[in-house]
Amino acid sequence: MTSVIFMGTPQFAVPILEAVAKEYDVLAVVTQPDRPVGRRQKLAQSPVKQAALKLGVKVLQPEKLSGSPELAEAIELAPDLIITAAYGQFLPTKFLNAAKITAVNVHGSLLPKYRGGAPIQYSIINGDQETGVTLIQMVKKMDAGGMWAQAAIPLTRADDTGTVFDKLSLVGRDLLMKKLPDIIAGEAPTPQDEKLVTFSPTISKDQEHLDITLPAEKLDNWVRGLRPEIGGWVTLLGERVKLWAITPLDGTTEAKPGTVVERSKKRLVVAAGAGTTFAINTLQPAGKGQQPIAAFLNGAGRSIQEGDQIIAEN
Repeated sequence: MTSVIFMGTPQFAVPILEAVAKEYDVLAVVTQPDRPVGRRQKLAQSPVKQAALKLGVKVLQPEKLSGSPELAEAIELAPDLIITAAYGQFLPTKFLNAAKITAVNVHGSLLPKYRGGAPIQYSIINGDQETGVTLIQMVKKMDAGGMWAQAAIPLTRADDTGTVFDKLSLVGRDLLMKKLPDIIAGEAPTPQDEKLVTFSPTISKDQEHLDITLPAEKLDNWVRGLRPEIGGWVTLLGERVKLWAITPLDGTTEAKPGTVVERSKKRLVVAAGAGTTFAINTLQPAGKGQQPIAAFLNGAGRSIQEGDQIIAEN
């Protein structure tokens, strides 16, 4: 049976690991170390570690793979294949070379578009009509290897990063399992067109600050692109507030971005850039949980009136 070292960290990689383990001999799983989460900062295992333990597979968790004892152990295992899916670290060349057949990465974009660590986020932020998964050969340069296969899915305005991650996880699983026999048999990947390369670097802290001067649809792209794990924020009534769900509206306004153009007990419509408007559906004041707009308007936002500029421009 073909042997595999599997590398991944988030839930995206779990269905892929589970499928690989049914058909191939997984010698070890490499994942990120346990990290503190929540207000109590309790150590939590990655989703991939949890899945690997259920499968009874050896787990390696180096803080940094390069130069680690875990790297030496993984190389000594001499796998036929290395398979990665959102692992989260660069892989040393000597490790890639340890695979007897090749190293395969399940990447969440239609390469050569969106090389880098946040391809799904940028596909939503940029308002793309579709996204997908690419199976690539791992090389030293980030996401630059040749491509074995791709599969695309449409993006809708109901999607956010969470829903697309879930969809692409299954698409990537199915594509990998279909293509692995050909890869094992020696099929050569097709080089990427370097002229079409774009990048999707990890979202920075500065990018989490939403720009209220953007047109409402673009603002919504950012809200959905940062949801559900990060969350984009604005300064609302002088405090940092995350916007978790908004709805771009057809109505136009001459009001300055951030100004209330409609207010009722259960509805708050605010001006955005280019004369557009949007309704706030769900928000989260600092130090509190998410709440529907009706709850906010009945509490901290009860003094808000039409014509008030409640959101500061960046």
